[in-house]
Amino acid sequence: MKLIRDLVVLGSGIVSALYLLNMGFGIVEIIPDNTPIFGNLDEAAATALLINCLAYFGVDLGHLFKRKDASTKPAPKTHDIDVEKM
Repeated sequence: MKLIRDLVVLGSGIVSALYLLNMGFGIVEIIPDNTPIFGNLDEAAATALLINCLAYFGVDLGHLFKRKDASTKPAPKTHDIDVEKM
């Protein structure tokens, strides 16, 4: 069962990578890019699918967007103010 799941995830990753490489030269599109607002949703979905397929096999791309060290981040400046009702 795990082998079948691995093959499905691998196949999905390959298909999404090929779709993002634009192997159809703009002829094969799920949603045409010149459609207002929705034109790039198919590329966004293919990117999300590829990232999830890579994460399934242990390739973590999330660490590329994290800070180097969270402890060096300065504490936020806050002030405690007491307000009394009149």
